[in-house]
Amino acid sequence: MTICYRMDYFMRSIFLYFFCVTTALAEEPALFKQIDPLIKELSEITGLAPLKKVQPAFIGRAKLKAFLEERMKEEVKPEEIRAEELTLKKFGFVPADFDLKKTTLDLLTEQAAAFYDYRKKKLFVLEGGSDDMQKVALVHELAHALADQHFHLEKFIKSGKNDDNATARVAVMEGQAQWLMLEYMARQDGKSLRKNPEMAGILNRMSDGSGADYGVIGSVPMYLKETLLFPYTFGMMFQQALVLKSGNASFGEVFRNPPAGTQQILHPETYPGKIPKKPELLPIPDKRSFKPVSDGTVGEIDHKLLLKQYGGAQELAEKWRGGSYRLVEHKHDNYTIMSYAVEFEDADTAGKYFAFYTKLMCEKTNHCAVDSSTATHVSGHSADGNFELDLKGARMTSLEGMR
Repeated sequence: MTICYRMDYFMRSIFLYFFCVTTALAEEPALFKQIDPLIKELSEITGLAPLKKVQPAFIGRAKLKAFLEERMKEEVKPEEIRAEELTLKKFGFVPADFDLKKTTLDLLTEQAAAFYDYRKKKLFVLEGGSDDMQKVALVHELAHALADQHFHLEKFIKSGKNDDNATARVAVMEGQAQWLMLEYMARQDGKSLRKNPEMAGILNRMSDGSGADYGVIGSVPMYLKETLLFPYTFGMMFQQALVLKSGNASFGEVFRNPPAGTQQILHPETYPGKIPKKPELLPIPDKRSFKPVSDGTVGEIDHKLLLKQYGGAQELAEKWRGGSYRLVEHKHDNYTIMSYAVEFEDADTAGKYFAFYTKLMCEKTNHCAVDSSTATHVSGHSADGNFELDLKGARMTSLEGMR
């Protein structure tokens, strides 16, 4: 998913379908009798033949939470969770007291309605509650199962080379499953997203969960909520664009030639395209005194949400051409330094972002002051430490947290 809050970091072995309300699925024996007919219809839509039977099971919400906790232990080490959390805080996406592990578990336990475990090759449906959405949720997860039979989803997601690339791959998988779910819904009314493209946007907005203002999802920082929904909403519209362009070939094309990053998900007309740049970072001072914490790429979606959160012009993100970061921690004094770089299409956009980020530096931390400022260089200090920002052509770089 994104700079560091990769919702797939322990979900790399499961795919979940989220509702915009806390609704579980009904435990009815008839539900699983619909699997074979639904798989047959998905096969007709995609041209992908089912290769084996899908094994279903019901699971209670308490067992779901236990399952997620166990899977987190298997997939991610405590120091990796800490690194994710520190990076989010350094960029200003979450407050200083934010607990990533607890929030993630609470959020997924509250929102999940069904999931496909591609390690066990098994589909799980939550027990109890309303049956209004049970079939569409089942379609979404069966779409994952069908794709897994043809394209080995575990290998696909683990082949992501960096954070932004991995996020794009999650959007491919969730977006395709979401498209197939909505296409199934349209077919029940004798329609199709292929013949009525305007329906795609309408149905997508109806199912995006953006109006949720309750429980855990209503209280999490904006960045986390938006990046949770991104693979479903923008991923679905990405798949829609490819279906209109390539027809059934698109269902395999996105797995054989995945998008390079979130920019191509946001702008399907750029797919397939060039690999984004990875702008050079400023060196960490006295690097021998520091140990690595995390590093990766910062994609268009990250910049779009950073601009949105702090009142910047979101259209600047559309001219993003590459971003990267590195976070290190002092070996003895327990403070972190972040080196960050972003490159845009032109110097004018970079200059506007430079001005935005200068303002941002004193909004995401306390006791901040700018000590010196020119058109291309800013230095200052805050409760987090000293910082320096530099602008050179179409590239902006920063060093933050120095002592």
